[in-house]
Amino acid sequence: MIELALLASPVGPLTIAAHQGRVCAVWFGGEDEARRFVSRWYPGEPIASADDPAGAAEALGGYFAGDLDALDHLDIELHGTAFQQRVWQRLRDVRAGTTASYQEIARSIGAPSAVRAVGAANGANPIPIIVPCHRIIGSNGSLTGYGGGLDRKRWLLAHEGLRLKFES
Repeated sequence: MIELALLASPVGPLTIAAHQGRVCAVWFGGEDEARRFVSRWYPGEPIASADDPAGAAEALGGYFAGDLDALDHLDIELHGTAFQQRVWQRLRDVRAGTTASYQEIARSIGAPSAVRAVGAANGANPIPIIVPCHRIIGSNGSLTGYGGGLDRKRWLLAHEGLRLKFES
């Protein structure tokens, strides 16, 4: 069973999906597209609305209320290549209030020449905010692309107390 919930948030509506008690997707926007998205991973699996899939709605609410560590305990279920999963697991080590560069992530997973592949994996992250891809920036400190848009990335980083050097 896939559980879905729509959560109002400061960065717009979020659809949360969980499978067997583990968060498997966070989608910027409504449920229809999220349903199609998770159906590819779990063909034929029933999808039902829930109040708090895997505790993610409560944890995200806490995060947005200022408890920046509220997401750390959530169990996740990742769907991607082995390389993508290594990147996504490493992203969870980037603590709130800090950033890392794509190059630092590539080095930390033992693939120092795979900076572009790390960027692609970061962009394909199916569980944004919980797997904090918004904390990954260019090696020169610049904001780079974000699936939810740069305004959301900027908001999330500011929420965590970061003002990047090029920001006024």
